[in-house]
Amino acid sequence: MTKSYLRGHEIIFVSGEWIYSDTKKSIISNERPCIRCGKMPTPEGYDACIGFIPRVTSACCGHGEEDQYQWTT
Repeated sequence: MTKSYLRGHEIIFVSGEWIYSDTKKSIISNERPCIRCGKMPTPEGYDACIGFIPRVTSACCGHGEEDQYQWTT
């Protein structure tokens, strides 16, 4: 089984789709807030915890589950 986290929620890849491991619902139609700050992503899709960071292609606050990371271009 392939698993990951989305805003601190464990997700798994089943039958070609990412779903939440606890509810088995799609991550696409059932978006959840960050478990750390309780906020939904920004309209642009950024984590509300950190928002837009110029010249960064990928960033994560860790959401209380993982170590944070930031990669720049």
